[in-house]
Amino acid sequence: MNHRTAVITVWLMASWLVGHAVAAPVPDVAPKSWELSFDFVDPQTITLQLPGYDRAQTFWYMLYTVTNNTGREVQFLPRFELMTNTMQVLPGDPGVHPMVFEAIKRRHRPTHPLLIEPVRIMGRLLQGPDNARSSVVIWPQFDIRANQFTVYIAGLSGESALVPNPDYKPGQPEFETKKLGSGAEIRVPVNPRYFTLRKTLAIRYLLPGDEQTRAQARVGRLGTDWVMR
Repeated sequence: MNHRTAVITVWLMASWLVGHAVAAPVPDVAPKSWELSFDFVDPQTITLQLPGYDRAQTFWYMLYTVTNNTGREVQFLPRFELMTNTMQVLPGDPGVHPMVFEAIKRRHRPTHPLLIEPVRIMGRLLQGPDNARSSVVIWPQFDIRANQFTVYIAGLSGESALVPNPDYKPGQPEFETKKLGSGAEIRVPVNPRYFTLRKTLAIRYLLPGDEQTRAQARVGRLGTDWVMR
């Protein structure tokens, strides 16, 4: 399963969990598994004229730096999702047009000179500040009616929990295989026996302004919490 397929499958499982009101456990106060240090800059926008589009496109992005102070090497496989208060869910896209990344890199070269492409940050993360990596997660413009959103970041902790599905039907298939428009296949959970929830960083934001001023809006951070998701 490639990264894009994994993101889609995880999103479908999370949506199923929310829709069926399955109670989620709460992360331990003291970390009981490895946990990476995560520094970030609050989301902001960039607007570009891309080839093949009649109008300029607006993107949201979050700069971040991840550091491994766990005492051992770990595999850093981040998953980013942005969820609005209008229930729109957008996974961070590591395959966004390269012109978008290059424009962000130029804008932040004074403060983030070692910014690397989203697809290159995934993989083995060595220990210590000297091996920290900086990258960016990018989303397309989301629902302009939204005035709040939450960014979820999984892959920063090894803590997880297995939650039984109270609606599980023994004897029926747990997954169905579905084809996307591109021809790729994904496994969709239709009757999972368990849900695996992972310790996930949730960063909540207020988004002022209206549809006309949205591209220039500055977000206000409401809070940061660890959740099991």
